Amino acid sequence: MMPEFVEGEFLSKFSVQGTYSTKQFRHAPPLFPTLKFYTRLICGPFIWLCRRAAKGMCDDAAWTYGSVWLDDILESLGCRIIVEGLEILADNDTPCVFVANHMSALETFMLPGIIRPYRKVTFVLKKSLVELPWFGAVVRSRDPIVVGRLNPREDLSTVLNEGKKRLENGISVIVFPQSTRTQTFDPKRFNSIGEKLAKRAGVPIIPIALKTDTWKQGKRIKELGRINPQVPIHYRFGKTFEISGTGKEVHEAICAFIAASLDEWRNETKQ
Repeated sequence: MMPEFVEGEFLSKFSVQGTYSTKQFRHAPPLFPTLKFYTRLICGPFIWLCRRAAKGMCDDAAWTYGSVWLDDILESLGCRIIVEGLEILADNDTPCVFVANHMSALETFMLPGIIRPYRKVTFVLKKSLVELPWFGAVVRSRDPIVVGRLNPREDLSTVLNEGKKRLENGISVIVFPQSTRTQTFDPKRFNSIGEKLAKRAGVPIIPIALKTDTWKQGKRIKELGRINPQVPIHYRFGKTFEISGTGKEVHEAICAFIAASLDEWRNETKQ
């Protein structure tokens, strides 16, 4: 159960210095975790957010609340959540570009609850998400940067132009340069659109390494995969970079940060 929603309030379990780590979690997963997850998700934050969006009331506070509600559901099923580098978010409220690897649908739901208590934020998202029945209204309420994924040149222009507008208005932008979700990280497929946007807008860039394969991809519908509570959920914010020159060195440093974090977490899982 979530605490009572307070309009305009952004307090979050992630409003801590340093690292957040689930304090109590099950060592053995409950029966039917996937069924329980989707039942609680749909009957809880999904319907709640859709109803507010239909009334034009899905603001930042509601978005954050729904995100943290999802986190509580995951933890109640035995999932362990670890978020590192929160002091980087707390350091200042300057709008920036966040770049992250893309592993599952989980980060799209969770990142708002982690980042929004510190600064305004939106996503670069594919067009199909804003056209979803019911939940599309929730997505549209966030004023995302929408790309079609059919014309790369047109998408680049959209991200640079619309992203610059958001950043000038004090709204940070989350970009997934891999485009599609994958459990492996290939630097060759991690494009430099984040660095290009940061340079165009004259803002810093912050990398996010994440491991969210607790929520597996579905075979027919990617969003309907199984939940494995025994796989920890990791987020790590890296140091802030300023873009100079071509941004090539920053891009390489970000790729190295994400790759090293994933290797570390996978090795921990094997032990």
